[in-house]
Amino acid sequence: MTVGVEEEFFLTGNSGELVHVAEGTIATADEANAEGEGDAIDVKAELLRAQVESGSEICRDHRELRANLTDLRARLAEAAREQGARLLACGTILTDSTDPHRITVGRRFHRIVDHVGDFVVDGTTCGCHVHIGVDSPDIAMRVSNHLRPWLPVLLALSANSPFYRGADTGYASSRYLLWGRWPTSGPPPYLESVEHYERIVRGLLTSTAALDRGMIYWDIRPCEHQPTVEIRVHDTAATATEATLIGVLVRTLVAGALERIDHRVPAEKLPHEVLRANLWLAARDGLEGQCADPVTGELRPVHDILAELAARCPGGRAETDFAASTLAELRRTGGGAARQRAAYRRRHRWEDVVTMLVAQTHDTSPV
Repeated sequence: MTVGVEEEFFLTGNSGELVHVAEGTIATADEANAEGEGDAIDVKAELLRAQVESGSEICRDHRELRANLTDLRARLAEAAREQGARLLACGTILTDSTDPHRITVGRRFHRIVDHVGDFVVDGTTCGCHVHIGVDSPDIAMRVSNHLRPWLPVLLALSANSPFYRGADTGYASSRYLLWGRWPTSGPPPYLESVEHYERIVRGLLTSTAALDRGMIYWDIRPCEHQPTVEIRVHDTAATATEATLIGVLVRTLVAGALERIDHRVPAEKLPHEVLRANLWLAARDGLEGQCADPVTGELRPVHDILAELAARCPGGRAETDFAASTLAELRRTGGGAARQRAAYRRRHRWEDVVTMLVAQTHDTSPV
C-alpha cells in the first residue's frame, strides 16, 4: 500500500510568537525548486499567514517516507529562516500573539473565517494527515469503520501540544480539543455505505456547517481528490521520524482492516459517545497514559498497545525494527508533549521550548 503524509507547521519568532511570512516562505521554497536545488516539493498556505503545509511524495516504505519528510522539513526550515522565522512542528500556538487572525490571502479562507467566526478560528492548530491508497470509496468507508476504535491510540502517540497561548493546558493534545470547535470535526460515524456517507455530507452542506466537501473535517475521511483514506486525528509530530512512525502504524492498521474486510469480518460498532470519551482521555494523558484497548475496551498503557501493533507491520523485518526502535526511544525520552514540558520546566522560558522544537523539527539523526 502507498502512504503519503501532510504536515502543517507554525512560523514563529524566538519566543514562540507568530511570524506572518507564509507567502514569502513558500515563494522562497518554490524559487529554490526553480533553481534546481533538489526535487520539486509540495508546499502550500494554510489558514493563517503564520502557517505552512507540506505534502510528501507517494511512498512505499518507511525509508522512502522518512527521507522525504526530512528533506521537506529541512527545505521549509531554510526558507523560513530566510524570511526571519523559525519552523515549528507542534500542534498549537505556544505564546500569545498580538494579531492571531492574519488570514491567508484567498477567497475560500476568508469565506470560511467569516462564516465560522473568530471564536472558532482563535483555536487554529497544526495537524498531521496520513493518506493510504485504497481501491474505492466503498473500501475507504469500510476501512474507516475498522479504524474508529484506534483513533485514541493514534492521538495519544502524536500528542504534541501541551501549551496554548502561554499556559500549560493540562492536556497532552490541547490541539484536539481546540480543533473540536469546528462543527464538522471529530470522530466519524459508523458508515453503513457510500450512500450513507453522501446523505450525511448533504445534510452538513444543507445546514452550512460545511461550506463545501473539503470542510468535512472528520478524524478519518475518504479523500475527495485522490483514491485514499485520510486519517487526520494526529498533532503535527515533533520529528520526521515520529511522523514516519505514524505513517507506518496507520498503514499497518489499514492493512489489517483490508484483511478483515476480505474475510467479511464486521467492524465493531463502537458507540460514538464512548469513542469521544476515549479520545478525550488520549488528549489529556498522551503517550504516557492509558487508552481503551481497541479490541477489548479495557484501559491499558498506550506504549503496550503500540508495541503490539508495531509487531504487525506489513513491510517486513526492516519496518518492524524501525517501528519497535522508534517506540523504544519514545518510551525513554517521552512523547512530544512530555518533552515540551520538560524543556519549559528547566528555566520556565518559552525560548527553551522553541529552541528544542526547532531542533526537533528538522532533526536528521538516524534511528
